[in-house]
Amino acid sequence: CKLDACIDMGAAEIGWYEKRNKRLKTEEGWVKGVGMFIGMQGSGIPLIDMGSASMKMNEDGSFNLFIGATDIGTGSDTILGQIASEVLNIPPEKVLVLSSDTDLTPFDVGAYASSTTYVSGSAVKKCAESMLDQILDTASEMLETDKDELKRERERVVSLKNGKAVSYSEISLYSLYEKNQFQIQASASSVMPESPPPFIAQFVEVAVDTETGKIKPLKFVSAVDCGQPINPVLAEGQVEGAVVNGLSYALTEEYIFNGRGRMTNPNFGNYKVYTAADIPEIKTIIVDSYEPTGPFGAKSVGEIAINGPAPAVANAVFDAVGVRLYESPFTPEKVWKAMQKGRTE
Repeated sequence: CKLDACIDMGAAEIGWYEKRNKRLKTEEGWVKGVGMFIGMQGSGIPLIDMGSASMKMNEDGSFNLFIGATDIGTGSDTILGQIASEVLNIPPEKVLVLSSDTDLTPFDVGAYASSTTYVSGSAVKKCAESMLDQILDTASEMLETDKDELKRERERVVSLKNGKAVSYSEISLYSLYEKNQFQIQASASSVMPESPPPFIAQFVEVAVDTETGKIKPLKFVSAVDCGQPINPVLAEGQVEGAVVNGLSYALTEEYIFNGRGRMTNPNFGNYKVYTAADIPEIKTIIVDSYEPTGPFGAKSVGEIAINGPAPAVANAVFDAVGVRLYESPFTPEKVWKAMQKGRTE
């Protein structure tokens, strides 16, 4: 657990100790405050969530990877392909990913519970390891070298005994056409016995208009321990997308129903979501960590960052103007009423 490092690094980035309890004024009527949130999530549901993968090797040394996991914008096709390529020591573009075709791909419980990298990724890793074992068996036969005297290099296998080498393409062609023919292929499933939690510390600086109650986020910082990120850029994207979603939930998004239960704001003209024009400065810090039970040290990052913006903003408003907010969205009207109530008490 690197939550302590998340707190320290996030606090330093937002300037926590310089700004907390200062109620710094900016333009007339606006007061600044900072707030924070710390939290944890899970990485799938242990002994329930299951992911599967299958692979086959092609004549040119490329690989087809079939997965039931669904990429809903999380980048899981990329991540799972990277896991396979790391095991096999090949470029990621040599892994051809097909996902979520129920006629062709194996079973997966789906994109939920922050499970894909940890659960489905573990299945891909097991599957790729089985592929590698078959590749080495075939190379051993071709090079007339014991398996423990083989060295795996980029897209080829080298004999430490005689210095000869065979490429993955040559291995595939040998297995399909020359001797003891068989298709190099494998499948694997994974059910994890535990759910290692990612940890996060999130900080926000806001400005509050004391005359109208309007909240303006100025900067949002997330420091997250998600184990070893398989793809750091995609991990940052997951965090930042969740932050924008969480800020929108905290400040603008609200279903409004009439007395008969009909939604009265069923369009984006009246149901306000955050756009590029609303987004403050966002900083994401991926804290170095390693989860021994996860594929290459990874655990989840998909959902944890959406939990913090609302409480962090509420805490920042309290730091700025001294009122507590408990019901989102924190509209100017709610903030103004809370400030008026505080002045009369």
